[in-house]
Amino acid sequence: MDNNVYQVYEDEIQALEEEIKLLTEKYEDIQQESTFFSEEEILKSIKSFQRETQGESKGHESPSDLKAQLESLETDLSFLMKLTGFQFTSHSKKTVEKTRDRTVQKHRLSGNCHSLSFQLEFQLLEVQSKEKVSSVISDLNIVMESGEDSGMSKFVSSVEERGNLAAFFRSLSTYAEWFEHRRRTFLHFK
Repeated sequence: MDNNVYQVYEDEIQALEEEIKLLTEKYEDIQQESTFFSEEEILKSIKSFQRETQGESKGHESPSDLKAQLESLETDLSFLMKLTGFQFTSHSKKTVEKTRDRTVQKHRLSGNCHSLSFQLEFQLLEVQSKEKVSSVISDLNIVMESGEDSGMSKFVSSVEERGNLAAFFRSLSTYAEWFEHRRRTFLHFK
């Protein structure tokens, strides 16, 4: 019985150590992102924000206008979720490198499409030239729970190789919709 008590304590200690590690990494990420900006840029941003908030308080947009705009955005979001079947549950972004004309960010995204859950992890490289900004996706990693479907596994592998997120989302939407129809049909016959 004493071993069980010790094991419970050891498990709790390990869980707390992992939580401390995650919080430390998150803190370092925040510190790293804040060091990318000079004091001048931070002061400019603060002054710009103050001007914007002062302008809003002078009556440029009333609270009722903002509430109506928010309700409109929520309606649009609800429509898009019903149309596509996508519901994103979490997103995190970490800036890995930032220079004047180049930014590398690591994104983690998870969600559901109809009844299928997915997780994405990728790096986004944005290069800014004089006229345009170009973006390139690399290190794409997709995790899905469609274990027994080899066709979907092959598709996910090809998307990961090409880094084509648009094709993934279009195909996942259609696949998940029909997957849900098949699931309901088989439940009906059981």
